Amino acid sequence: MKTVAVIGAGTMGNGITHVFAQMGCKVHMVDISREALDKAVAKIASNMDRQIAKNLLTEEVKQNAVNNIKTYTDMAEAVADADLVVEAASENIDLKIKIFQELDRLCPPKTILASNTSSISITRIGSYTKRPKQVIGMHFMNPVPVMRLVEIINGYATDAEVTQTVYDLTKALGKVPCVVNDYPGFISNRILMPLINEAILALQEGVAGVEEIDTIMKLGMAHPMGPLQLADFIGLDTCFSIMNVLHMGFGNQKYAPATLLCNMVQAGYLGAKSGEGFYKYTPGSKELVVSERFASKQWKM
Repeated sequence: MKTVAVIGAGTMGNGITHVFAQMGCKVHMVDISREALDKAVAKIASNMDRQIAKNLLTEEVKQNAVNNIKTYTDMAEAVADADLVVEAASENIDLKIKIFQELDRLCPPKTILASNTSSISITRIGSYTKRPKQVIGMHFMNPVPVMRLVEIINGYATDAEVTQTVYDLTKALGKVPCVVNDYPGFISNRILMPLINEAILALQEGVAGVEEIDTIMKLGMAHPMGPLQLADFIGLDTCFSIMNVLHMGFGNQKYAPATLLCNMVQAGYLGAKSGEGFYKYTPGSKELVVSERFASKQWKM
């Protein structure tokens, strides 16, 4: 893979760009916003500086990696010679279908089309292209430069040779590839999101408070982060979207998103990115402060 195009300059897009550029690939990062692209490159450089401070990277490797990155607002130009495209846009099925139809039209016949989706069907995405055998899921974990797992998702039509290519490439990135089949939520979110949803239901029903729920899961189950804090980190809107995918995909009421989750998303309390979810987030502060809405241990919906 000499040239990789990454669609989207957000948190996941810049992380994916980071690891491919660091490996030595030429990376074309695409976004509709020039400002978003500039911020993404600055973020990548800043994250590499942290790696240098921890002796995980040299200045020379950083400079080579940054030089490997080119930014584009024109998708056609960015993907013209791409061996692989990794889509890292918002978790919205209509948007992803539109992007993949465009990629199918613009990319060379050889190009593998991958989605960083965390829950949306690879089979469905691939069905909107003329190359479903070359459509696959590459679900990176956040933060991408740190987390080692990549969940590789085979669509119904994905060719075994494509899977092997992406598997080998993932290992070359220094990641651990795990291949799964295309069912709602795959493995990671089929298990994680119902756990988060159940924690929200326990809070909603007044079984325990935010701190108690997170502390029990951290100390009792050895989770590095409690499920409510993790939901804030992921984004409550993303959690809500994935639960809806599970609910619709399986047709089972046990996957219905908690009413409290629905209400918080509708009210704009999305977690860390909005400044408040189950916890409050102040720029520059690492202190974990429970939202005043949930401060009382007797809080009920």
